[in-house]
Amino acid sequence: MQVVFDASTVVGAALKADGVPRHGLLAARERHLIALSVPVMDEIAGVLRRPKFARVISEDVREGILGLLAAAAVWADPDETVTDCRDSKDNIYLELALAVGAEIIVSSDEDLLVLDPWRGVRILRPRDFLAVAGKAVGKPSDLVSPGHKGAG
Repeated sequence: MQVVFDASTVVGAALKADGVPRHGLLAARERHLIALSVPVMDEIAGVLRRPKFARVISEDVREGILGLLAAAAVWADPDETVTDCRDSKDNIYLELALAVGAEIIVSSDEDLLVLDPWRGVRILRPRDFLAVAGKAVGKPSDLVSPGHKGAG
């Protein structure tokens, strides 16, 4: 199963070590394939580095989550342009889902969630993704480097 995570979910995972978004990310890493593209990774990294998040998410946690995404990902270069989302910057997630044949986009963004289902792709909140994944996940501390106590 190919899974696309949007920036809202990744930020949620970075903010709360024991939260549902973090557990969803771990579940995808453990049981599924995470899909990424350069535009999606750039968007996620940019959002994580915004001043309002940089104040509450340590650099170690940011880099740990970005590293987890990159290491666990199937990378794609979407070649189809999509304009279906009412927030045009979110079309990159739809384009990636098409490029890799993703079954699910995990999002907390209403602009994406209102599209569910979209062209056969489910767009689910992290909690709903966990129900579909049907598995308890590893320890949230798995997202930070060994020896580091995560802040988020």
